[in-house]
Amino acid sequence: MLPTVSIGPAVIPTAPLSVILGLWVSLSLVERGARALKLNVALIYGVASTGLIAGILAARLTFVALHWSAYQENLLGIIWPINSGFTPWGGLLIGAAAALFYARLRQAPPAATLDALIPGIIAGLIFISLADFLGGPGYGTTTNLPWGISQYGVRRHPVQLYEIVVGLTALAVWWGSIPPRHPAGSLFLLTTSIYSAGRLFVDAFRANAWLTSSGFHVLQIAALILTLVCLILLARGNPRQTANSS
Repeated sequence: MLPTVSIGPAVIPTAPLSVILGLWVSLSLVERGARALKLNVALIYGVASTGLIAGILAARLTFVALHWSAYQENLLGIIWPINSGFTPWGGLLIGAAAALFYARLRQAPPAATLDALIPGIIAGLIFISLADFLGGPGYGTTTNLPWGISQYGVRRHPVQLYEIVVGLTALAVWWGSIPPRHPAGSLFLLTTSIYSAGRLFVDAFRANAWLTSSGFHVLQIAALILTLVCLILLARGNPRQTANSS
């Protein structure tokens, strides 16, 4: 929709700009969340920063490893330009592992730490959807609804905007549940279940979704599993014990 913006003589791609802004907002929300939950702000911020830095590096290096033939003759291309060429699943896995290692090393309370981290995680996902809307390859299914957007002359569902609304709803529920009146971990489970349930619904309108060989949306399957797991743990009524026992 808006792949670049011009500021004087400079032409700036909007997708990387959105991601950078999202990183700042995510860390800010984690810091505020830690304060609101009366946790060690420096410790929680360190967990989030470690996960983000490791995740970004891992996402880039995973992409390079998967496309090594394109980089073996130009090693400088590994570090520049860096406005494209990231593998999200690699970043998520390594980033989560790094954050978990740091949290265990510093003896952060598991369930309460997740409660403080989840608004930052949701904010990051919101800005990824924004980046996809402004300059990414994503697009929705065709529609005749008045709020559809035109892409290459075809009116489509603004699926990325739907994702943003889902994320904002989850953040509103998280903020409205402060201070928590339930065991540590409940905020994380509640917020995650709302976001994943919303993504389960809106991903049906994504035209370029990842599909299984049977035609099912991969993200919908993951969102369904995540929603059910969170709801089951919430129903058990003691997420603190569940998180600590893991």
